[in-house]
Amino acid sequence: MPNSESPDSPPPFEDAFRGDDVEQRIYGTILQTREPTAASTIATRADCDPKTARKYLGWFTDLGIVTRHDGHPATYERNNAYFEWRRINQLAAEHSVELAAEHSVEDLQQRVQELMAQIDDYEAMYEASTPAAVDAVAISEATTRTIDDVYSDLADWATAREERTRYERARQQRASGETEQASG
Repeated sequence: MPNSESPDSPPPFEDAFRGDDVEQRIYGTILQTREPTAASTIATRADCDPKTARKYLGWFTDLGIVTRHDGHPATYERNNAYFEWRRINQLAAEHSVELAAEHSVEDLQQRVQELMAQIDDYEAMYEASTPAAVDAVAISEATTRTIDDVYSDLADWATAREERTRYERARQQRASGETEQASG
């Protein structure tokens, strides 16, 4: 049976990392690992020697990309917290640059003040300083509000806090850029 795969097409899913170096194959394998897995199993999936897999898994553990679970044998799994942190930082950096480029310092300051007022309203409503300090079940039981309404408020409150941070960072970045331009 002739190989119908063109040289420019991606490899079949079963062999998604063919052609990558061993580090990339191990990284790709760990990204697909959803439960603690022995280094020998990861080595088999990455088509490399178990000793090599352990070397890279140790390095990935040091970087926080994977979590090592002691035992016999030791097992490894993807560190979801690392990938979440990485994505949040990436979004914040991209969003800050976009915000700073599209808005004046005054626009950004106004949005920060709007968000602060919204946050103050939630703090007063729930008599708490953060959404995490609110017991949503207790609030819904003590009031006529549904649990879904309370959770919706808490999500909006958390979003407002995150957005305030991004807008404030963008405002500071924009203000420092305008100061540099004025003095330069």
